[in-house]
Formats: sequence, structure tokens, C-alpha cells
Amino acid sequence: MHDAVIVGAGFGGMGAAIELKRLGLHDLVVLEREDDLGGTWHVNRYPGLAVDIPSSTYSYSFEPNPHWSRLFAPGEELKRYAEHVAVKYGLRPLMRFGVTVTGARWRGDHWEVRAGAETIAARYLVTATGFLSMPKTPDIDGIGSFAGEVVHTAAWEPTDLTGKRVAIIGTGATAVQLIPELARQAAALTVYQRTPIWVSPKPDYPVPPAVRRVFARLPFAQRVVRWVGNAVLELMMISGVVRYKQLRVVNRLAERWCRAHLRRQVRDPLLRRRLTPDYSFGCKRPTFSNDYFRTFTKPHVRLETSAIDRVDASGIVTAAGRTDVDVLVLATGFNLWDTNFPAFEVIGRDGKDLGAWWRQHRFQAYEGVTVPGFPNYLSLNSPYSYSGLSYFTTIECQMTHMRRLFTAMRARGSAFFEVTQRANDEFLDRMRTKVVENTVFSLGQCATAHSYYFNQHGEATLLRPTSTVSARRAARSFPLADYDFSGRGSSVIDDTAATSSRRF
Repeated sequence: MHDAVIVGAGFGGMGAAIELKRLGLHDLVVLEREDDLGGTWHVNRYPGLAVDIPSSTYSYSFEPNPHWSRLFAPGEELKRYAEHVAVKYGLRPLMRFGVTVTGARWRGDHWEVRAGAETIAARYLVTATGFLSMPKTPDIDGIGSFAGEVVHTAAWEPTDLTGKRVAIIGTGATAVQLIPELARQAAALTVYQRTPIWVSPKPDYPVPPAVRRVFARLPFAQRVVRWVGNAVLELMMISGVVRYKQLRVVNRLAERWCRAHLRRQVRDPLLRRRLTPDYSFGCKRPTFSNDYFRTFTKPHVRLETSAIDRVDASGIVTAAGRTDVDVLVLATGFNLWDTNFPAFEVIGRDGKDLGAWWRQHRFQAYEGVTVPGFPNYLSLNSPYSYSGLSYFTTIECQMTHMRRLFTAMRARGSAFFEVTQRANDEFLDRMRTKVVENTVFSLGQCATAHSYYFNQHGEATLLRPTSTVSARRAARSFPLADYDFSGRGSSVIDDTAATSSRRF
């Protein structure tokens, strides 16, 4: 029997493996359905791919990378960084690629994980399947009948677009990076927009070799840059979004900053109006770009905001007319709430189905990590887990939670942990109260945002509605009494919790 099975070889899964190895668990298996590690930075290869926050903040704090070539590093550098981490921390020998996990079940004292035709037994189960791992294909009439080339941004293949008529559906963060690249190649580009996006100027500059050498020789210098980057992100996401009630002025300033950026790049007032969101800043993930808005001013680029009626063999039909297309690009994002929470069937104590329970009793996880009724289970991509704008803040908070949890378990001479129903319910109540009373998701204008932050119940349960400082403090000092270490477990769900959880 293995010590642990980790599902997912992206940065979350690698962080979990590093922490478990530090805790003395070395018989680990990391299962990955793709053919290599890196998660989103392996799967995504579209032109213009880059990290959409400063590179200095997008790395493990204990493994800084002094070699970023730009302030916002291109995707291939993130992939190389992932490979570096895997080699340095001895993770590659633990990984199995091309393995799709279809289910996991608790068997009283261990987990059994179904991976293809194989069943793998382990004391602990960690799911690190990522928030953005299940591409979403739009439900548009006739899309299967299109005779030209169709490509999803998450399954990009090199394509020569020279002289071709290209259409792209979607204007999220991925599209913001891709659209300027498509416009440089295509003879004609039509962008189908359902929801505009808030876009800020991108202070993206090359990092001079001399500065990289300083970072390599004086790690403290890079830590200072990281601190500044984190402070800016905290101001944008936490002050203006999570603490919207108290700091509404910060949200308004962010909107004005983005509007001024749009005004500088687009002089046509009608086009500018169509590119301006009608929802509050932060309802949907904002992004950075210096050339996205400017692309729409080019003569061969057209913005289409009419709803798509259907797709036929040669093009796209809207109420405004039809457009002939050679290549159709789908920048339609990912399916979080229908298929990714969880990404496969997880059956806990007494046959409790995690996916069904989440959908019947609200999406929830204690400190964004553990779930009552699921012993020895760590869910790293969970409701209320994402803290701030850098995914690495979330990863390292969860690593800290794991360290405190396993240390306490060992001190008690136990091999079991399970969060109590009481602790879970109290945490859920605190998070829901903060979302409702303080955040832009409840107090702002979010109805038209079409944001993946909101689940199918209309609740914003992806982001943790606290500061990153608070999240780190909770990971270091959560009450150990919130866990049962006996291995006997608590009741799956009491009547009071069941009743309150059904109030949508």
C-alpha cells in the first residue's frame, strides 16, 4: 500500500508531493492524465500564452526563479520552471503519465483509486486536478457541422492562418492574449463577444540579464520584488473585491483605470461602449494587456456582439447576418462546476458521494482543504480555497495546512484525520457571511458577468473571501480540535446541518 496517491501533476500536485516528502511520506504516486507534467502550462500552447500576473509572484516562495525573461513570463518559461521543480525535488520518478483516474473509494482504513484497469491502494488521497482543467465546448446549434477547422485554446495545434478568415468565440483572459496574435496572421478576424472583460495596462518589460544575475546572487532582492507584486495584487483583488463594502472606492478606481486604458486605445465611442463591461470590476477575473483593445481598431478585425444563432458548414449566423469562416477558434473557457468539483467520483465514509453532496448541500470544504465524511482526503482545488490572484498563494496555504495537520496527527500516534461536521459548518457559515456582507459578488453589479466564480446555485464559492494574510494565518493556526484523529469519524451530516445547507 502506498503512503499517498496524488491526482494531478501541475503546480498544486507537485506542491503537495513536496510537502508530503518533507513530512516523511516517500511512497507517493502522482497520477496525471496528460503525457507530461505542468498542468495548464503543459496543456495550453496557444500563441501569446503568458502568465497574467507578474512572474515574481507566480512561483513557490521557497523556490524562486531568478531567470524570468519578462515581468509577465511567456508560457514556455512556466513549463520549464515546472520541470525544474520536479527534478530538484525528486518528483519525476513518482509520476505516471497518460493515466486517467475514474474514481476513488474509502475502504475503512485506506483509499482505493481506480486508474484505468488498475486499482491503487493508499493511506491518503490528494486531488490536485486544478480549477481550469476541463475545457468547455459551447452549446451552439450546428457547431458539429462546421466543415472548416475547429480548435479549442486548451488543445491548440500549430495552424497557418495566413490569408484565412478566422472567427473566435469568447473574450475571457485567454482570448485577450490570443486575439492580437490571431489578428497578426489572419486575413479577416471576427471576435464573438458575449461578455466584455475589464483590462488593465500591462507593465510587461524584459528583465535585463544584469537584473537576473542580481536575483540569482541576492535572493532577497527578488523577494522584495515579489512582495511588491503581491501587494499590488492584494490591493486589486482583496481591497477592491473581497472588501468591497469597506473599500468601494478602490473598486471604483480600478474601473476608472481600466476605462482610461480603453479610452487611450479606442477612439471610436461606439466601439468603446461595446468593449466596456456593464458589471462591477472583480465580478469576473480581470486581466492585463497592452494590445487587446488596439486590435479592434484594425480594419480586418470585427467585433460581433449579437448572439450566435447557429453554426453551419461554412460559417456563423447571428441576428445581424452570417459570416463565412475558414477556422473557428473556441476560447470558451473551462467547465468548473459541472464536471470539475470533483473531477472524478469520490466516495467517502458510508458511501457518501462528494459530487452529489456538494450539489445537494452547497459547495464547501473546511479551510478549502478537507471535507467531513472523507477521512484522509485532501482536496486542493476546492470551494473557498483560492486566495488572492496568484495560484501559488493558495498552494502554499494548503501546504502549510497539511504540515500542521499531519504533525498533529503524528503527535497523537494516529494515521487518520477527518474534519468534524461542526468545524466544517462553522467555517462555511463564516465564509458565506463574508461573501454576502462584504464582497463585490453580493454588493456589486454581477448579474451580467457570466463569471466562473459563481456556481450553478448563483453563489460565489471559488474565492476565499478573506485577505491572503488571514488565509496564511488560518493555515498555520487552525484549531486542532476541528479534526477527529481517532479514525472512527463523525456523523456524515446531522439534521440541522442538512436543513441549513439546503437553503439556497
